[in-house]
Amino acid sequence: MTEHIATREAYGQELLALGAENPRIVVLDADLSGSTRTNLFARAYPERFFNMGIAEQDMMGFAAGLAAGGLIPFASTFAIFAAGRALEPVRNSIAYPRLNVKIAATHAGLSVGEDGASHQALEDVAWMRAVPNMTVLVPADATETRLATRAAAAAAGPFYLRLGRPAVPALFDSNYRFAVGRMNVLREGRDVAIVANGLMLAPALRAAETLAAEGIAAAVLNGSSVKPLDAETLLVWAARAGAVVTAEEHSVIGGLGSAVAETLAEGCPVPLARVGVRDSFGESGKPEALLAKYGLTAEAVAAAVRETVLRKK
Repeated sequence: MTEHIATREAYGQELLALGAENPRIVVLDADLSGSTRTNLFARAYPERFFNMGIAEQDMMGFAAGLAAGGLIPFASTFAIFAAGRALEPVRNSIAYPRLNVKIAATHAGLSVGEDGASHQALEDVAWMRAVPNMTVLVPADATETRLATRAAAAAAGPFYLRLGRPAVPALFDSNYRFAVGRMNVLREGRDVAIVANGLMLAPALRAAETLAAEGIAAAVLNGSSVKPLDAETLLVWAARAGAVVTAEEHSVIGGLGSAVAETLAEGCPVPLARVGVRDSFGESGKPEALLAKYGLTAEAVAAAVRETVLRKK
């Protein structure tokens, strides 16, 4: 049976490990440490943990000050608050001076579930992509989350890590190699390239299996590094396959689909379809039901591929 672990849980575990290795790492949270799993770090290193209360803007400014003093702060809260409520201090206090702050935003997307539209960040990648100097990562499973967290800690400058609430299947083992700005090819195919990230990578892989039985060979590329995007690998596979489909747990406006569309428009125009939320808010419900209602499933990815492949002819 495939192991299922939430990316927020893997983040908390890796943060704990990094804390033991590097005394410069400090952690801030906005009164949600049990949910973001920064409570693991807090219990082990209370002198390096700061609960800022429900004051996300203050948290980002405080993180900027710690970074200016030579520390490596990880600031965590739900994505809707990290990217939405705190956008102005993230932009002006962190990104503008290119300070070494790592923003780890959990509970992103529809899979927050019953908390509903007010808490379901579907625009956060778009907001963070637009901020200069910001690196944006959307890991797909626990292994990739641990590697992305470690990469963020080792690199200079601001990072936005987008993490989820529910447990997701393990896709990668200890041999998996992650690099910022690299798009890993998980499956090769001549007919279409599917680019997916986060929670939607597993459905993309299942869709590729379904399509293979129908005679459609789909390549699957992991687009976890949304900014910087691996334009070189994307353009190679777009030219080879002649069609591209993107899949993300985010609005089709401004996220992975937009980043891919912009790159293809300038470098290799081919038929493209974007699987994501179609310019709407979410609603309260069970995560699985919401993903199905809003078309974020393996079946939806496969349907988009069939339609896009026909546009090649």
